[in-house]
Amino acid sequence: MDVGQLRDGLLQLILLIISIGLHEFGHAWMADRRGDPLPRLQGRVTLNPFAHTDPIGTIALPAIMIFLSPGFGLIGWGKPVQISLPDPKTRRMDDICITLAGPAMNLVLCFGFAVIGGLGGFDPETQEVIIRFLAGGILLNAGLVVFNLIPIPPLDGSRLAVRLGLYSEEVFLALARWGFVILLVAVNLPFFREGMHAAIRLLATPWFGLWDLLA
Repeated sequence: MDVGQLRDGLLQLILLIISIGLHEFGHAWMADRRGDPLPRLQGRVTLNPFAHTDPIGTIALPAIMIFLSPGFGLIGWGKPVQISLPDPKTRRMDDICITLAGPAMNLVLCFGFAVIGGLGGFDPETQEVIIRFLAGGILLNAGLVVFNLIPIPPLDGSRLAVRLGLYSEEVFLALARWGFVILLVAVNLPFFREGMHAAIRLLATPWFGLWDLLA
């Protein structure tokens, strides 16, 4: 691995730590707004990405996949935000809002990267690293939105499926037993990866359009 590859790998890992951290912050912030005291009590209502970092899922496993290239698709996760949903009258809507807040934060990051890229006036010849970092941020966060909305536990899409009545709790619990294995296999199936890439490109396109518009 040469210096350029090492630099690109480090940038990708930094982006992942930031993006996963702010994804989890989105869950914690919305839970706090909906009156759930648990995330604040556990110190999760913070923009510090390391408060939301899982040593294995956010750092170790992605680093292995980025730097050693074992042939598996990149997969990672943050430290889950624990919620209590204390109000039974609003529990269903609280859970939906809290669940959607994570992917919504990734969309906010896409917007931020696009605005910085468009207004920054970066020179492609002398500031290529910055441009690649910002473009990578858009693609990574679009990917996190798409990936997290897959309806397989422990991803956000599975909680939405339960709350929207697409899954029963029994089905959710049954899938949860094998969720990680299912995801690890799925992300390495060619047709699944092609579908994911198409969805990510579709979601990322408007943000690159905003970049071009502002530039």
